[in-house]
Amino acid sequence: MIVPKHYENLQVLHENTMPNRCYYIPASKIMHTLVHNRKESDRFQLLNDQWNFRYYSSIYELQENFYEKDFIGEEYELVTVPGMWQNYGFDKHQYTNIKYPFPFDPPYVPHDNPCGTYTYDFDYKKCKDAPKAYLNFEGVDSCFYVWVNGEYVGYSQVSHSTSEFDITDILVEGKNRLAVLVLKWCDGSYMEDQDKFRMSGIFNDVYILHRPEKIIYDYFVKTSYIDTKAIVTVEVKFLNNNGTLAKATLSKANSEIIASKEISESTVLEYEIENPELWNPENPYLYFLILETEHEVITERIGIREIHIENNVVIFNGKPIIFRGVNRHDSDPVTGFVISIDQMKKDMEMMKQHNFNAIRSSHYPNQPFFYQLCDEYGFFVVDEADNESHGPGEIYFANDEFEYKSKRWNEPISDNPAYIEATVDRVKLCVEREKNRPCIVIWSMGNECAYGCTFEEALKWTKSFDDSRLTHFESARYHSDKKKYDFSNLDMFSRMYPPFNEIDEYLEGNPDKPFILIEYCHSMGNGPGDFEDYFQIFQREEIMCGGFVWEWCDHAIYKGDTEENQEMYYYGGDHGEDVHDSNFCMDGLVYPDRTPHTGLLEYKNVYRPLRVAEFDQKAKNISFHNYLDFTDVKDYIQMKYEVLCDGHVVEEGTLETPSIKPGCTEMTSLEIKIPEKGNAFLEIYYYSSKEVALVPEGHLLGFDEVKLETADNRNQEVIQKLEESGDSNKALLTKETDEFVFIFGEQFQYVLDKKTGMFTKLEYAGINQIEKPMEVNIWRAPTDNDMYIKLEWYRAKYDKAYSRAYDTVVEISENRVNIHCYMALVANTVQRILDMDTTWIIDENGAIGLNMKVKRHPEFPMLPRFGLRLFMNKNMDYVQYYGMGPMESYCDKHRASSHGIYGGYVEDLHEDYIKPQENGSHYDCSYVTVESAHCKLEALAEKSFSFNVSAYTQEELTAKKHNFELQPSDNTILCLDYAQSGIGSNSCGPDLLEKYRLDSKEFEFGIKLIPYKKYK
Repeated sequence: MIVPKHYENLQVLHENTMPNRCYYIPASKIMHTLVHNRKESDRFQLLNDQWNFRYYSSIYELQENFYEKDFIGEEYELVTVPGMWQNYGFDKHQYTNIKYPFPFDPPYVPHDNPCGTYTYDFDYKKCKDAPKAYLNFEGVDSCFYVWVNGEYVGYSQVSHSTSEFDITDILVEGKNRLAVLVLKWCDGSYMEDQDKFRMSGIFNDVYILHRPEKIIYDYFVKTSYIDTKAIVTVEVKFLNNNGTLAKATLSKANSEIIASKEISESTVLEYEIENPELWNPENPYLYFLILETEHEVITERIGIREIHIENNVVIFNGKPIIFRGVNRHDSDPVTGFVISIDQMKKDMEMMKQHNFNAIRSSHYPNQPFFYQLCDEYGFFVVDEADNESHGPGEIYFANDEFEYKSKRWNEPISDNPAYIEATVDRVKLCVEREKNRPCIVIWSMGNECAYGCTFEEALKWTKSFDDSRLTHFESARYHSDKKKYDFSNLDMFSRMYPPFNEIDEYLEGNPDKPFILIEYCHSMGNGPGDFEDYFQIFQREEIMCGGFVWEWCDHAIYKGDTEENQEMYYYGGDHGEDVHDSNFCMDGLVYPDRTPHTGLLEYKNVYRPLRVAEFDQKAKNISFHNYLDFTDVKDYIQMKYEVLCDGHVVEEGTLETPSIKPGCTEMTSLEIKIPEKGNAFLEIYYYSSKEVALVPEGHLLGFDEVKLETADNRNQEVIQKLEESGDSNKALLTKETDEFVFIFGEQFQYVLDKKTGMFTKLEYAGINQIEKPMEVNIWRAPTDNDMYIKLEWYRAKYDKAYSRAYDTVVEISENRVNIHCYMALVANTVQRILDMDTTWIIDENGAIGLNMKVKRHPEFPMLPRFGLRLFMNKNMDYVQYYGMGPMESYCDKHRASSHGIYGGYVEDLHEDYIKPQENGSHYDCSYVTVESAHCKLEALAEKSFSFNVSAYTQEELTAKKHNFELQPSDNTILCLDYAQSGIGSNSCGPDLLEKYRLDSKEFEFGIKLIPYKKYK
């Protein structure tokens, strides 16, 4: 083997790396736009380029000294650095959540450890004023060895960190060769078991910093704020404390100098600012600190802010705050971990425009410019060390598995003294590099590692090093029967996905720390459905300081387009990998290409910055509550309103925004005319009144929908149609056989199957509007959030259920045919699921009324849905409805929708989740019509219902793994639902709340179907 086995040696984490320091890019002149101009620094030599690369499936296959300066190898390919070698076509992608992709045998990894060799030739010219050269790697997975001009430089690990080497004495004027050996796994891989695709290679920037002999090497900025005065302290450290002369200048954003101080040795500077501009996510004001030595300038941006805990409440700049946050991975379906500034900015722009104010860097530090962008655009950040040793929770244990996972899975790593140095190292690399970023308000020790001596030491170091921020570590909730752990250096109590009753238990238990949901609302597939429920808890309990939604984007690998130009995305198991966790990586608020899920739209409106607190319809007074933390809404929001009745706008206008301080409620008048009758609503729309960071002027921030009370709150158009009687002058005949009931009218012929109690034919004006028998329908294609309850649904045979009629009685009364069916819903091997007392009423115009009295057998679990399923002619492809739209909506997921009249083609009502599942339903509807060029069927009811119209059967959606595999039905499928169970977030979150479950023992479903012939 050409290298020593540092990759299996816990005593060698780094070799010949420079001491930890804060992040900066020096230059010979002041640079005020740090993020975008770092590559313009004359002291910054970027080595990103096309490099020579060769892949080996085992380290033992590498026998040649590829790193020698004049080595000429064979079978090398040119690849882009930064990049992932799986994206080059080597090795294979693998997604796993908790499971290690290799045997659990720390610190050892498989002998056949895949690796890649990289070589790159570059020119170097020694700078007179900056003769020193420091080689930087900002991200390599998992570990690497470095040579320059054939000489060994050093070794490092911790994938998401910066490794810096002094290569001054190795470089020569002119051509130089850099050689890097990267291994797929190392002992650090046991601590990098994050929920993501596992990829390998040099995935972040590689560059050389040219620097003078005498330099400021490190500095630490802290700020505090009391009354009207801010204190800025800067601890400056020179390299080797060599008597370098320097000047430190603090200035405002407009370059107006506040103070300038000269220093010549490592020291602590202090600046006082009267009436400062404070940094916060709503006004991310930044000062400048200029550190100058004879031949070098370091430009730093400073945000003045202060965070602490007071009476178990998180206080920021003197005010209680709520984190409206989201967890974010570096993830792109094409580039993998390789994320540019523009890609990050796109994510942040979408987050800002959907009302997020915080990001958690799950589960590792991001590139340095990520934090500078957060400083600039205004996001709170939870910065997380590159540490997740989740895998021990999956190893074999002979006794009780729950006991092991809950109390003993910390033993191999997190409570193992052998891992103290490695754990603390990862925390130091995170904290010391980003210690000057004002956006960072919480240090996270890592994710899902359990707890133990390693984290006790990491927390102790963190609090002693930086007392200006808060600390959290969710895994600290794991306890041991063998010893009592030290939690004194933890500032917050954090949980992931706790049931609501557990939150209440904590709040009622005399807590001593604020409660943060570091992950909640698992946004997998169609979901989540509980944003509003969590919002209410955050607002009701000051000790609850908010949370971070899991997660921002679906993780997937782009595999090109189908012949029909549909994008193909692969997830776990699609690459032939043995160990994987299927589509559990598809759990974001946006698709891989950043198209929003409907869940993102739901979040946006739940967390709108302004809400109607109360509307006094009689007095015409309306109260608004300001949910911003630092901004008077008068300075940011403009409002418009509409009054709608039965979906029609009957009044609209603008409303002057009153002055409402953060967290306060104020009342203003709103003189509107209330409709006399009908289903009426007041809609208030909130727009940004000015451009702020990433949010343009006129951007819709959210809306409120307020129900108005009228003399008759029902949709008048629907009531009129429901109350219409048939034409007694038209003939209405029936015929019965043992199997069927035939109903004949002037324009229609209907057939009802006496074995099922359902219609098999609905012919109107010569066109049969259903091409297969109508069904009683309780199945839905399981959503990702049905992950656990679907197992009960399958066990109960809900997917195989069908109706069985026991008795059918036909009566003709005046201009009506009444068909009474005593029915049940049954499936093979199980008892009756439902009893249904059903009455069909057909009038002489062909309208069909349905009333079903339903009883659920108490042994069975909650129903996915209950209603009718109709298989209609494929040409019936246009839909119009009155209800909640225009996006999909469910009983617990409809805050992004509003009541109105909406329309669209069937294909446009399909939400194309990458793993197919239930989608596209619409909640609280009064009517829906499905039509072709020649005919139309309308469904309406006095009591609101849900519906779904799709080109895909629920069986097809259930069976297929990927959206690009879906085959459309030969029919348009219309589902008319009494109700569906809610969506929830139980793929990882708590059980669906009872109020959203369709588990009533008895209920009654009524609906009316009216066919029409269209005339051109």
